[in-house]
Amino acid sequence: MDVRSRTLDPITAEIIVSGLLYASEEMGIAVRNAAYSPNIKERLDHSCAIFDAKLRLVAQAEHIPVHLGSLPWGLRRTLERIATTGEAMRPGDQWVVNDPYLSGTHLNDVTVIRPIFVDGAIFGYACNKAHHADVGGMVPGSMPPSARELFAEGFIMPPMRLMRDDAVVPDTVALFRANSRTPETRSGDLRAQLAGNVTGERRVRELVDRYGAATVADAVAKAIDDGELRMRAALRAFPDGVVNLSDVMEDANGEPSIVLQLRLEKRGERMMLDYTGTSPQLPMPLNAVYGVTLSGVYYAIRALLAPDIPMNDGVFRPIEVHVPEGTLLNPHRPAPVSAGNVETSMRNADLVLAALGMLAPERVPAQSGGSMNNVMMGGIDERGEPWAFYETNGCGMGARPEADGVDAIQAHMTNTLNTPIEVLERTFPLRVTRYEFADATAGAGRYRGGAGLVRALQVRAGTATISLLGERHAVRPHGSAGGSAGATARHTLVAADDKGEPTMRTLPAKVTLQVNAGETLVVQTAGGGGYGASAQRDAAAAERDAANGIASAP
Repeated sequence: MDVRSRTLDPITAEIIVSGLLYASEEMGIAVRNAAYSPNIKERLDHSCAIFDAKLRLVAQAEHIPVHLGSLPWGLRRTLERIATTGEAMRPGDQWVVNDPYLSGTHLNDVTVIRPIFVDGAIFGYACNKAHHADVGGMVPGSMPPSARELFAEGFIMPPMRLMRDDAVVPDTVALFRANSRTPETRSGDLRAQLAGNVTGERRVRELVDRYGAATVADAVAKAIDDGELRMRAALRAFPDGVVNLSDVMEDANGEPSIVLQLRLEKRGERMMLDYTGTSPQLPMPLNAVYGVTLSGVYYAIRALLAPDIPMNDGVFRPIEVHVPEGTLLNPHRPAPVSAGNVETSMRNADLVLAALGMLAPERVPAQSGGSMNNVMMGGIDERGEPWAFYETNGCGMGARPEADGVDAIQAHMTNTLNTPIEVLERTFPLRVTRYEFADATAGAGRYRGGAGLVRALQVRAGTATISLLGERHAVRPHGSAGGSAGATARHTLVAADDKGEPTMRTLPAKVTLQVNAGETLVVQTAGGGGYGASAQRDAAAAERDAANGIASAP
């Protein structure tokens, strides 16, 4: 009997959905393998997902939370914009966009969309988002801390065809190249994104060829409904209540003056989050577009309530999020947003987790280091070629109710890796002089927080422009259940005076500066908070910390 004529059964449905999940993972492998930039190839700063014809999220890879939570919001808005131009997606198309007010996140995150056609009609979409290390703007890396509007942050691309009739559109690539300090890398990374989507399309078509379009569509619909049912069950098992809570971020002067205000209400199978009272949007890049705010909410709720549920459109149907327009978490164009994606998203995740912890304190860890600790560098190398470098740095993970935090890890909204020292030194005129756990940064407790890290980058030749975007330089990550706070982060520039003696200069969390050959930037990230009273810590664990050189924050 032809498998296409069989009635859908649970096993077939599960096989199809598992195939789609792996297809999204394989998309990410294709992007990584074909990418030019270390930021994508080595740090894996990219994310992939598959949607159905109704623009419902079907499957996503376990990539970057801040990308993935915003992709459904961004896809809908991007297709709405394309429709207003009178254009339509056609077989053989791929579209590209980086406008954060359409696609979500920030200008560096370039979204590429591939419609998947079956029998002449759109069956779904393969999408990926990747962080390009330079898209123009005031500074190398395209994330200037002093930006007062979006236009200062780089090149803004509305939805445009990147591929037509399965051929690359050279004018679109040329536009990207003309607006980056590193054009070869930009066009190479765009090609990698095209390859990722073609891989996703191929895997979807294979499933359709094997099971039939109707069966695959039925399996997708079932998976989405199951996601909703499982999330509702997880919500029913979570305590009811109302929590009003706030957290702060540090302004351009380092003062903790920026407020994120949240009212979280959990009733039965529903959860409502209201950000009324959050600071208004600012003339600095901490503003986070609404898609980024959704990312923080979705990440925190799923991580705590339902980490084993595959992510799809049904999972967050029971979640309502209200963010007043014109605020830090839902700004009006053209507010700058480059740090909203990387820093404000982290604070929002902290805030939602803390609010959930008020209802179920035994399930929520202490605060992690609370920053992606962004470093952007660039200049002209010894060959006279421009270069641009970007990376985030790990911090201490907060201690958990039954375990220590993890040391020097990319926590919460990032989920990327470091740049391997060998790759960094081979690709850029930089030398890594220190890379180690930061001393005395872990929050003390029955379970200690994770230690932060120290990463020191020396400029080998020429002059480099460095931009730093960080947080938790003024406010320590909180401990929980009597645990102590983790240590704050700090930036330092090590140079030499007229006599050749080393000098050390403390830098702000958010700054752009010129650095000469031989000078070294030292990034020290925050530690995680501890959980429980430190007097209850196991003696053997304390001895192990001492042997490993990990001391608690004072």
